[in-house]
Amino acid sequence: MAGVRISSLAKRFGETSVIEHLDLDIADHEFMVLVGPSGCGKSTVLRMIAGLESISGGTISIGDRVVNEVEPKDRDVAMVFQSYALYPHLTIRENIEFGLKIRKLPRPEIDRLVSEAATILGIEKLLERKPRQLSGGQRQRVAVGRAIVRKPAVFLFDEPLSNLDAKLRVQMRAEIKKLQARLRTTAVYVTHDQVEAMTMGTRICVLNRGVLQQVGAPLEVYERPASAFVAQFIGTPPMNFLRGTLRDGAVAVGSLSVPLPASLRDAAGKLGGRKVIAGIRPEHVLPKGHEHRGPVLPLEVAVEIVETLGDEIVVHSRVGDDVLVYQEDAHRAPEVGARATVQVEIDRLHLFDGETELRIG
Repeated sequence: MAGVRISSLAKRFGETSVIEHLDLDIADHEFMVLVGPSGCGKSTVLRMIAGLESISGGTISIGDRVVNEVEPKDRDVAMVFQSYALYPHLTIRENIEFGLKIRKLPRPEIDRLVSEAATILGIEKLLERKPRQLSGGQRQRVAVGRAIVRKPAVFLFDEPLSNLDAKLRVQMRAEIKKLQARLRTTAVYVTHDQVEAMTMGTRICVLNRGVLQQVGAPLEVYERPASAFVAQFIGTPPMNFLRGTLRDGAVAVGSLSVPLPASLRDAAGKLGGRKVIAGIRPEHVLPKGHEHRGPVLPLEVAVEIVETLGDEIVVHSRVGDDVLVYQEDAHRAPEVGARATVQVEIDRLHLFDGETELRIG
């Protein structure tokens, strides 16, 4: 097995820079998730690791070997694509063993590896079928099986669940995570779905416009986002932002004064008059009457949208020019157009610079 080291990696298409000076260390046996919006460069990074895309600068190492000039077939990686990429005229067994036959492994060894992979994935009874006879989830298992039999040093997953329905995505998320833990293989997983990133990754790497925003354990990134972008991208519903100016230990938002918690006052003390962004997660905006920890700021809001999610609702409200989203019990839904009172937990505030959008404190 092997880790992956990316140093000063760059990718340009003509004058367009897709990846800019990316540094990332992926430990042996780690499940690293690259996450970001469409067009941020995450799949390009994966394809450069695989050798399917040339690099414009920097180095990629797998284990102790720099692989910049190494052919894809010699990098000891296996890739699972967004499309299943199965041969329609071959049986499932023939699809899984195809790469092993190209490598001219002995027939008994091929049979052993295919049988082992099929057992792990629960597709033993499907080996003689054709891909058209399988469901989407079964086809995805076959694509993973084709990667497993190669016994690679690194698994690469390029949005493998995006073609599946919501229920099957949840099931396959758990299966891939358990599989990686069982095989103890380094995995690099690309997705635009922050829920997938949070639930699957040992660590997550957040990218935006080809630039690394933050790397860390899912909970670390959620609780201490390094920038306003990360704060809004990670978390559902996303973090609320109140834009204002620092004045006397508070953020002035129009006629509203939002006091800062003690933990942020020192960091903000020398920044008086600066434009800032106060951030608060929806779960820390509590409807009136709910229990809270520490000091709160009561706010009257105008209800604009109510989304029903079963046992709870998501309320989109407005405070001045800013949108404030919070969650409420489904049986206490406010009327659209009504006024409601909420309590913002002051000690849960995040603060970002209004210009750089980087975290303060």
